[in-house]
Amino acid sequence: MTRTGFVHQALRYGSDAEFLAGTAGYVTDGLDAGDAVLAVVSEHNIALLDEALAHRSRDVEFVDARDWYDYPSRTLGRYHDYCERHGTERRVRVIGEPVWQDRSAFETREWMRYESLLNVAFADSAHWILCPYDTRALPADVVRAAARTHPELADGEADFADPADFCAECDERRPDRLTAGPDDIPFARGGSAAVRQGLTAYARRAGLPDQRTHDLVTAVHETVANALRYGGGRGVVRLRSTAEYVICEVQDEGAQASAPRPPFPGHLPPGPRAPSGHGMWVVRQLTDLVTEDLTPAGSAVQLRFRRPPT
Repeated sequence: MTRTGFVHQALRYGSDAEFLAGTAGYVTDGLDAGDAVLAVVSEHNIALLDEALAHRSRDVEFVDARDWYDYPSRTLGRYHDYCERHGTERRVRVIGEPVWQDRSAFETREWMRYESLLNVAFADSAHWILCPYDTRALPADVVRAAARTHPELADGEADFADPADFCAECDERRPDRLTAGPDDIPFARGGSAAVRQGLTAYARRAGLPDQRTHDLVTAVHETVANALRYGGGRGVVRLRSTAEYVICEVQDEGAQASAPRPPFPGHLPPGPRAPSGHGMWVVRQLTDLVTEDLTPAGSAVQLRFRRPPT
């Protein structure tokens, strides 16, 4: 099948046969057209496709979904990098099956947001992404959301929501702001060294390995720099540890004159010549989960870093 422009479809399937019926022909059509084909699916579905495609499977790049779908922003970055490498002269076709199991309600919403953001991130491309949803295993709300985050369903009629509206719904259920605590680090212009030292000490006490400690300090410091630039020149970093995450929240005091809020701040890769937007994109690539509450009266950006298992 020949299509023009970006295509983003969901495939809801309830059996192995339905999965193959919706994906095998999609792959062979892409190979026939000279497309680059990437299949990021479960180990079980890799085996199904490998057998169904026979000798043609060697022309498909397979990746275990659990190695690809760790956190939303990094996954979006991986697809962006892949399409930059393989899609400059030809279309990229993707079978992308997010991992929904063992996610908290908050994490699940952020993955739904990710599915919606794909429509913005690749809107100007000619790539084609097909996202399978296994109705045998997934919660009903995840399956229902597929119809709102994909402009097309391969097996029915979509109820597509504009990504800006969908993301606004996700924002309504963001975690509450952190309250004052004993590990808070106040900041103001000229005090970045003290912030970095405090963050490093806290991350090490929380048991983060050296590389993740470096990522945390870099991401939070960049967020503090944004708060100093746009948020009135002073604020506080609030720190918490849970069984799963080290949480850093950068709160500022607001600015008298607030610039318009950028759409999807930091979610989308900035162009190489873009005058702004690089900092928050890097923050999201280094951080496992980020939420923001940006207001003229004072903003809060919450960054989460998963703790290693004990």
